[in-house]
Amino acid sequence: MTTPHARAQDKTGASVGFNLAGIAALVLLLAVGAAYLVDHAGRGANGPLPSLDDGDRVVQTLGGRELTVPRNWIVANGNQRSGFVSEINLTTRLDLGLAEGPVSVDVTLLPRGRVRSSATLLDTVYLHQFAGPTLSGAAGLVGKPLQDADGYSGETVWYDPLAPGPFVAKCQTPIENGAQDRCLRTVHLPSGLAAVFSFSATALAGWRSFDTEMALWLDQIGAL
Repeated sequence: MTTPHARAQDKTGASVGFNLAGIAALVLLLAVGAAYLVDHAGRGANGPLPSLDDGDRVVQTLGGRELTVPRNWIVANGNQRSGFVSEINLTTRLDLGLAEGPVSVDVTLLPRGRVRSSATLLDTVYLHQFAGPTLSGAAGLVGKPLQDADGYSGETVWYDPLAPGPFVAKCQTPIENGAQDRCLRTVHLPSGLAAVFSFSATALAGWRSFDTEMALWLDQIGAL
């Protein structure tokens, strides 16, 4: 028979797990954001935008997989040398069929074992942190705010409630007035790598095309 004390311990243990997962996700978001803020500032208004036609590649080995990456895709402060790397930070531009044209999506590639996918976090962490009413937004997605606790503040999870392997993105309300929400999404790739995508919340309107368009970039470098 399970005692009240044992149940309390189980609940405490689960809460600690949720807290640690939330803190880890927040730290990752801050690290990814900082890297790409430097990159976007370094490229400048007249810098060359990444393109699927870019050449001048470097060969980098990540998680035992050899990738051939155009230098122009690698962030300004990223490792542009050939050889073994622990992660690769890229900038891409996806045509999601939006009126404003292609959107910038930042990508961090790393070994799969270092991160859990957003779809997994939806079931194991986010569902336990939902608070407030369901929000409406991009067609086909529902939004659920996360309670302001356990490392979360001003965050909303947007996901497809119907798919078995759903599109899931966690979006952070910016501190600076006038700035756009920034979203984070992590997926596990068939290659054994993981990809962390960081993008403006405006890209959610084209979420159905996201994976198809991103595959054009990842397949070209051998990441799929």
